[in-house]
Amino acid sequence: MEIAGLFFILVGVLAVIGVQSRIDRADKRVARVERKLDLVIDHLGLREPVDPRMDEVVALLRGDKKIQAIKVYREITGAGLKEAKDAVERMA
Repeated sequence: MEIAGLFFILVGVLAVIGVQSRIDRADKRVARVERKLDLVIDHLGLREPVDPRMDEVVALLRGDKKIQAIKVYREITGAGLKEAKDAVERMA
């Protein structure tokens, strides 16, 4: 009974690892597509209107308040934590 239980636990762990690796690969592909799309948008001169509160994000960054800048960015854009952190770091 113990061996069967360990076997099922091992199979479960391997399944989770497999799913996680697929998610990681998908995230990387999406990031590459987003970067390419950003290049195309820049090349065509198409930009979204900038929210006036983005100036607040920049001001917070200049005041060494990165965490607060990320919070405000998330409020403005509705972005997830990692996406907001990456965007704010690109602004710095």
